[in-house]
Amino acid sequence: MKCPAEVYTPSPRPYRGIGEPHYPFHDRTVMVTSCGRLCLYRKKINLSTSLAGQAVGVREVDDGIWLVSFMEYDLGYIDLEEKTLQPLDNPFGPKVLPMSPERSVTYVSGHTKDLTKARRIQFQSTEQ
Repeated sequence: MKCPAEVYTPSPRPYRGIGEPHYPFHDRTVMVTSCGRLCLYRKKINLSTSLAGQAVGVREVDDGIWLVSFMEYDLGYIDLEEKTLQPLDNPFGPKVLPMSPERSVTYVSGHTKDLTKARRIQFQSTEQ
């Protein structure tokens, strides 16, 4: 069996990285500061240091309430008066699929005697 280094060949295409995000459906594009803050109308709102230096889109959805988005993910709502971010559900978290319909077992062959004996023992212990 060969090790990966013996099989690997570099790609002929150069990596150009991810382009600058554009927010055409947002009111503004704002840069997140190096300390993870978003400055909007002279108010500083803590967002996340993981987004430091990144452009985020902001859109006013109600009077003083702004939706903050990074790329195609909506992160949460900013209340300018409170200077707080109310995060939405984690857009990067696992996607849980709905469970299959519930099915119950009504009969298991060969186990009826054991169940009946167990019920008798349980019933006797509760009588004493």
